[in-house]
Amino acid sequence: MGVAALRLGTNLRGGMRLGAQARLIHSGKVTRDIATTTAALKKRDPVPHLSGTKLDPSESFLTGSNAFVIEEMYEKYMDNPEKVHPSWAGFFQNVENGLPPGQAVGLSRQSRNQVSMVPHVMTEGKDLFQVAEDTVKLMSMIRAYRHRGHFIADLDPLRIDDEAGESNTYQPPHNTKNELLPSHYGFTEADLDREFVVGAELPGPPVRTLRDIMSTLRKAYCGKVGIEYRHMLSKAEKDWIASQVESKFDTDFTREFTREQKLSIMSDLIDSEYFEKFLSMKYSTAKRFGLEGGESIIPGLKTMMLHGSEIGVQNVVIGMAHRGRLNVLANIVGKDLVQILYEFKPHPDPDLENYLGSGDVKYHLGVSNSLKLSNGHTINFSLLANPSHLEAVDPVVVGKTRAKQFFNDDKERRRTLGLLIHGDASFAGQGVVAETLELSDLRDYTTGGTVHVIVNNQIGFTTDPRAARSSPYPTDVAKTVGVPIFHVNGDDVEAVVRVCRMAVEYRQRFRKDVVVDVFCYRRHGHNELDQATFTQPLMYRKIKSHPTPVEVYTQRLVDEGTATRQELKQMEEDEWNHLQKAFKDSADHVPAGGDYLDKQWEMFKSNKELSIPQTTGVSEKVLHSIGNAYTKIPPWFKIHPLLKKILSERREQIELGTGIDWANAEALAFGTILKQEEITVRLSGQDCERGTFSQRHMVWHDQDSGAVYTSLNNLGGKQARLQIANSNLSEMAVLGFEQGFSLEHPNALVMWEAQFGDFANGAQVILDTFIAAGERKWRRQSGIVLLLPHGYEGQGPEHSSARMERYLQMVDGDADKFPTEFEASTMIQKANLQICNASTPANYFHVLRRQVCREFRKPLILLTPKSLLRHPQCRSSIKDFGADTSFQTVIDDPDPSVVKGKNVKRLAFCSGKLYYDLVRERTVRNQNDIRFIRVEQLAPFPFFEIRDVIAQYPKAEVRWVQEESKNMGSWSYVRPHFETTLHHLKDNRKIAYIGRLPSAAPATGNANQHQQEVRNLMEDTFSY
Repeated sequence: MGVAALRLGTNLRGGMRLGAQARLIHSGKVTRDIATTTAALKKRDPVPHLSGTKLDPSESFLTGSNAFVIEEMYEKYMDNPEKVHPSWAGFFQNVENGLPPGQAVGLSRQSRNQVSMVPHVMTEGKDLFQVAEDTVKLMSMIRAYRHRGHFIADLDPLRIDDEAGESNTYQPPHNTKNELLPSHYGFTEADLDREFVVGAELPGPPVRTLRDIMSTLRKAYCGKVGIEYRHMLSKAEKDWIASQVESKFDTDFTREFTREQKLSIMSDLIDSEYFEKFLSMKYSTAKRFGLEGGESIIPGLKTMMLHGSEIGVQNVVIGMAHRGRLNVLANIVGKDLVQILYEFKPHPDPDLENYLGSGDVKYHLGVSNSLKLSNGHTINFSLLANPSHLEAVDPVVVGKTRAKQFFNDDKERRRTLGLLIHGDASFAGQGVVAETLELSDLRDYTTGGTVHVIVNNQIGFTTDPRAARSSPYPTDVAKTVGVPIFHVNGDDVEAVVRVCRMAVEYRQRFRKDVVVDVFCYRRHGHNELDQATFTQPLMYRKIKSHPTPVEVYTQRLVDEGTATRQELKQMEEDEWNHLQKAFKDSADHVPAGGDYLDKQWEMFKSNKELSIPQTTGVSEKVLHSIGNAYTKIPPWFKIHPLLKKILSERREQIELGTGIDWANAEALAFGTILKQEEITVRLSGQDCERGTFSQRHMVWHDQDSGAVYTSLNNLGGKQARLQIANSNLSEMAVLGFEQGFSLEHPNALVMWEAQFGDFANGAQVILDTFIAAGERKWRRQSGIVLLLPHGYEGQGPEHSSARMERYLQMVDGDADKFPTEFEASTMIQKANLQICNASTPANYFHVLRRQVCREFRKPLILLTPKSLLRHPQCRSSIKDFGADTSFQTVIDDPDPSVVKGKNVKRLAFCSGKLYYDLVRERTVRNQNDIRFIRVEQLAPFPFFEIRDVIAQYPKAEVRWVQEESKNMGSWSYVRPHFETTLHHLKDNRKIAYIGRLPSAAPATGNANQHQQEVRNLMEDTFSY
């Protein structure tokens, strides 16, 4: 605006200086402290009539930010009135004579410089100040259109807002329409054909009539597309968007597409609409969650893929909820139409037996497919399966996208694109959307931009927008990360196509998220069997009589002479015949097992294919080599003195072969996986670089420069890469991200660490729907590891329990059946989860390596210690990591002073950190007839190992001892497994519980009570 106003000043008598003065005098908002600003009139009496009064707009002459200009001018004027322009001299003289600022600039017409050097059509009846003022007002109007034009854009196909008192959507501020009228800025009908200098403010000629300017702005911002982008921080991005949307309407926008392009759009629209019509006719009683009412999204997505492929996109990872999913599978991803129709019928699924799975409804299933597009380019699609928790798939898609970029070395992040298709109610209502958006520009989580497409039904299940959100649009949450939002009327398929093309171009150009909000409607209710008129009678009365998108576009093409009705009718008949043929072929279709699995998983075994156990131990030579390398400090690096001491101690532990602590074992595990197995390791979580308990220190910070150094990425020679990613303060989105990362490629150890174990509560949807049940429902393996700090050390209810009972409850093993030896050997391969509570650094080392050394992948819930990180007894010898060692699921009491065989009075089974507390108490009591057996792997339950231990001590009582309350921890899970084991042994002994009483809270927050509970636990354990 300022540039144009100054440019105008150069064309006026008085030159640039006068134009600038006019801009200052007439610029908008007035500072309320004019007296201070013109203390200007420093040495003279202040302007008394301004004191304590509120300035009205007629007295506006200066913005506070420009106050210094008037002061400088006044000083020059005081020194010599001839040093300033005559207009300034007149202004100061008027102020000194007591006139208000507004009147001080109101010089008589006779005393003003008259405009005489510009075309008459620009200035008829106008003088210098009026032209300058009109230019400023024009620029304000242009700004208003760019900021608020979307509020009055024609977005709703149903135009429900036209019904007085019946609107169910957000209403713009009452004065918005007025702000976009020329009259609001003082322009009249007579001004419409006046010419104004707009320069570079608008594309096209630098001098244009007001009528032409208004036409461009209305078409760009108030037509079928409404754009929100002025909230963005980047000027370059805003300028690019403005140039794109404003230049489109510099000529007749109906000529934007050629006849061939319009017919192609119509073909895609017919494919979309007739797919839904066909399914409706053939399967009228089936839930499909069809796209009816939003069919134009398919041509939009098709264009996005075509144009994206031309500007670098090779892979697209898609996540979406139910609505329109089958349509996207058929018309975008390229899933075989015969297969889709086949799945509507009751049918056997060979993969379910192979994966011991449950399967899922068809509108949840995913697919991977490589598709050659009409432009000759190929795109590899991955449509992720997802649960009914609509937006939970968002971070999973983003994580898989990032992993695909990582494994394809797509450092610029242009070849792989994440595409999320949302519903309006869920996008506004579910917090994981905001969490996922916040990952968009974080170093270790960015994917170079996700394209978000909103299927804006203008309704939730049965809830109107006014009850579903507190913001004008469902997309307002995206403003938090400063990305553009394109709203578009779904009945205008060309507008949808145009916006989708612009969205993918923006993403590729600026590598940031972008949102396309397609206003449409649901022709049926929540699903095809729902009766929507119960709650939305007005909306569905309109929908019933509203033409379909194909009918709307047909009329448009016929009216503008692009095509005849007969031509378009033939296109519809051809598509219908195509669908009929696919339906006929589906009757004889025989699906092939394992269709659509990603190629990198082909060599990994399913649940029913026997996997040979692999070794996890490593030679001492390799351990020494990695230990020396990862503790080596470069000579140029200024390391923290305390960290230098820690690294020195770790190197000494490895050299001596004794006293290896938890963090050292973890580093050795990572190092051997990176170097020996050449498998990447990714660890993510809040503060995981250093470790919540200041134990890890895998990323070092130079104490002078702040530079960072990761020694495990500098082991020497060929190795895979370690990624240590400090996350934002999110659980659900970050865990979902890591789950998505783990789904992309089997050759990665992907780990998420909670700050404290029970913080995983915030990610429960990801745990329940993706991690615990994902393989059963969707045949997708994941080797993700959850590190959940756990242990009762008196830190209160939110920092004690990792809530292991919740994970154990989700395990699908049968507690009532003792397995055969073969079943026991394959149990972990067939299980849905592994849950371990390792108590030694060596066992932690082995369980991590076991994750990547097998021929299958399985999620691992790993309870990790807090106090044990520095416990002097929680140490391992280097021999425990050696080539002939492996993970121990059960560890018998190693203390040689404890009695054996029939002399043992009590077998106390326990897990994790509690073992060390019990051993310490046993030493204090000198009571050596009780043995403590550690169960390191709780699930799958180690039946044979437990059986063998129990059989060695036939006279001992069998007890389960735990820190957690009776209604928590592992007691409810292990009890039936122990009973089955004892029954198998034909042993009449019963297992009993020792531990805290049932409780609502996981732990007490009172230190005295905690200590008393510990004393009670010890007393119960040693009293028999």
